[in-house]
Amino acid sequence: MKKVLGIGNALVDVLLEIEDNKQIEKFGLAIGGMEMIDAEKKRTIHSEISHLKQKIASGGSTSNTIYGLAKLGAKTGYIGKISKDEAGEFFKNDMLRANINTHFLYSNIDTGIATTFISRNGERTFATYLGAAATMAPEELDVEIFKQYDIIHVEGYLIFNRDLVLEVCKKAKEHGLLISMDMASYNLVEAMHDLVEELLKNYVDIIFANEDEAKAFTGKEEKEALEILSQYCSVAVVKLGPRGSIAKVNGVVTEIPPAPGDRIDTTGAGDIYASGFLYGLINNLSIEESGALASKLGAACIQTIGARIGDEHYL
Repeated sequence: MKKVLGIGNALVDVLLEIEDNKQIEKFGLAIGGMEMIDAEKKRTIHSEISHLKQKIASGGSTSNTIYGLAKLGAKTGYIGKISKDEAGEFFKNDMLRANINTHFLYSNIDTGIATTFISRNGERTFATYLGAAATMAPEELDVEIFKQYDIIHVEGYLIFNRDLVLEVCKKAKEHGLLISMDMASYNLVEAMHDLVEELLKNYVDIIFANEDEAKAFTGKEEKEALEILSQYCSVAVVKLGPRGSIAKVNGVVTEIPPAPGDRIDTTGAGDIYASGFLYGLINNLSIEESGALASKLGAACIQTIGARIGDEHYL
């Protein structure tokens, strides 16, 4: 079985279910979007929400995908930067319990926190303090790690660190790894369009995007967007939420039906979808089978708060 390495922002999720989107708007956040915040704004938000019920969980797009792959039985590894604080220890122990081979870097800056507001319709709004994750630098990468794996999965959020994401992709290609990437956020794609295109054109083999991200990149609706994405990557997947997903692999388009599930919280659903799809690819399953597994896991994820689903869903 091929081994999958992930690299991304190591974050701890603080998840809150809210009744009124005004609680989001008062912090100046775009509903359904993701905003990078500094330490001061993080403190302000956490002071305001301290009385609300919260759920704490390990997060970060890539770590969610790698966690799901590990639970499915894949051999996995993860590179991320944390602090030796309470949040960092929480994150590290969660990954180790899943039998993920961890390659952590450490910082004196606090471990990153992603505060996630979950609206009544399950939509998520992120206020992300990267903390230690933002200090991960190209010169810290140990190229010997890359030699141990066959595929590397990179989250779109890493694009904010231009030098790092380019170095990761260059080193991965030098060592013969396939590169998988999740676009992660439509506003990120809009803000960093040229870099996203550079990565897809020169490095990425497998691309995951939801319909908003695909449209932000291509300017087209889903089917045309898939066609354009497939011109860059040999495996292109566009997720359509409750309508399922579509994939184009080696020139063949496959429509993947959704799995049933009531939407409570979409946090991590796309990440866990990628777990299932990648697991299918590395085990030589058909695209239909890979997509069905991906949809099943994604549907399980939207029925719970956060990105960690029960072990029974991985059977």
